[in-house]
Amino acid sequence: MPHLTTAGGRLSATGADRLGLGVPGYAHPLLAPVEWAGLTRAGTPLHWAVLNVADGPGSRPDPHCLEAAGRLGNAGVRVLGHLDLAYGERSFGEIVAEAQDYTDWYRVGGFYLDRCPSTGSDLTGIRLTAATLEVVSGGGHLVLGHGTHPHPGYAEIAGQLVTFSGPWDRYRWSQAAEWTADHPPERFVHLVHGVPRTHLDEAMRVARWQGAGTIFFTDRFTDRGDRTGENNPFATLPGYWDEIVSRVGPGVSE
Repeated sequence: MPHLTTAGGRLSATGADRLGLGVPGYAHPLLAPVEWAGLTRAGTPLHWAVLNVADGPGSRPDPHCLEAAGRLGNAGVRVLGHLDLAYGERSFGEIVAEAQDYTDWYRVGGFYLDRCPSTGSDLTGIRLTAATLEVVSGGGHLVLGHGTHPHPGYAEIAGQLVTFSGPWDRYRWSQAAEWTADHPPERFVHLVHGVPRTHLDEAMRVARWQGAGTIFFTDRFTDRGDRTGENNPFATLPGYWDEIVSRVGPGVSE
């Protein structure tokens, strides 16, 4: 299984024993230029950032995304292409074709598999998909975006699993599945929205207690009545980005 290594002096995705940041995907670089520029700042404890051009790689190379991905790559940041598995509803061919476009156009260093199935019955299909994507990306890093604790068999498929994605009021009372204790923190990712600035320390304690190595906390929140997906709390920079970067620490391997 892949582990955290260093790239360009920065933590890339999956080998440090320290807490780091994973960015699940900002808005298009034209709409979020400050957010994208902030990711290349020296010392940012960044494990990876997800590039989502148009609910996937788009139909052709996007010059603005090419520029953003190039800047991140030159700064030593691992860029992951966003692939929506739709909980197993999308075809294998569609997913692989999108992955190939991401690799050909944006030279991504792996993939973030959003809405990844989490049941034991889906293990075989996801194992095949993950193995194929590793070939397409030349052994790139894979993050399975379950958003909840999946069947423990998924830990053998990819470098990292997103075992929590949701609001702070649920995260602060959440518990890690017992099987996660058999794996190091760098295998797990927590994405939490609606975290007040005054609760940042508490949120980081929860992440450490539950054994997460990669986090993204934001004070943005989603409208629970929104069924369009347009109100994405992770699409913009947290109001306390500088503070969370400082608290997590410098992204340089020891």
